[in-house]
Amino acid sequence: MIKKEYLAFEKPIAVLEKKIADLESKQASKPNDKQAATLIELQAELATTTKEIYGDIGTWERIQLSRHPQRPYTLDYVESIFDEFVPLAGDRHALEDHAMPGGFALLEGRRVMVIGQQKGRDTKERKIRNFGMANPEGYRKALRLMRLAEKFGVPVVTLIDTPGAYPGVGSEERNIAEAIAINLREMAVLTVPIIATVIGEGGSGGALGIGVADRVLMMENAYYSVISPEGCAAILWKDSKKAPDAAEALKMTGGYLAKMGIIDELLPEPFGGAHRDHAAAASTLKMAILRHLDALHDMETEELLEARYQKFRSFGDFKETG
Repeated sequence: MIKKEYLAFEKPIAVLEKKIADLESKQASKPNDKQAATLIELQAELATTTKEIYGDIGTWERIQLSRHPQRPYTLDYVESIFDEFVPLAGDRHALEDHAMPGGFALLEGRRVMVIGQQKGRDTKERKIRNFGMANPEGYRKALRLMRLAEKFGVPVVTLIDTPGAYPGVGSEERNIAEAIAINLREMAVLTVPIIATVIGEGGSGGALGIGVADRVLMMENAYYSVISPEGCAAILWKDSKKAPDAAEALKMTGGYLAKMGIIDELLPEPFGGAHRDHAAAASTLKMAILRHLDALHDMETEELLEARYQKFRSFGDFKETG
């Protein structure tokens, strides 16, 4: 059984859940009426506390939830949502990037290409997955798989969850900027439907490198931004402790982005966050992907490409000056 992990603002819940677990253990071995009454009181207090904490969380709390170590990752969703997943490896230039898994799969009998960013659950896997930060090879691999999907006429589904592309020296030497830029260009003209979902962190070009899509969805407690709150705070205030202020100013969570038209749909999570109920979160995402695939299915290629172009062309406010 995986031990529960709690964020700082979830600690009151952690305390109550531990008290309840201890009391339930005692009640199981030596039941008595006093313990039973106390247990009922604690459960009621837990319900109230949970409602208070999660009922009105702010931007910074949502950022923390997007990074929760027990939040479902790409491969968790792949296992829950898709059937017959066939992983494909390598960029056919140099290397395999384990931060960017992908492959063919079935979604309710429909063949799709699934590509995403994968973090790690423990130290060993985090090292292998590079904390979900892909190198140039990851983006070149993603593009190879997208072109393969185009060849066979199947839709592309991407799952975004990265703090950003890997900024190391080797990554820069192998031209990470070019790899992402080429993906942006090629995804804009890919002739099959593309659905992207920000399932956790959507950081900078690392996220956008698999995010140019006909439909961009976002989980309720995810973020999508040009820079992390900590990075923004370090630049503006020279103080990473100002990250909560930066998060609010950046308007990087789904509610803001939906109003601005940056995302097409904000997907609700189970109460308290996706980490509290993986199955429910996966079910919501699956239904959304199917719904948008159905909407895109009958569009002619020219119509699809024009709508995609206009979608991204409409971002921002353009004014002519005399």
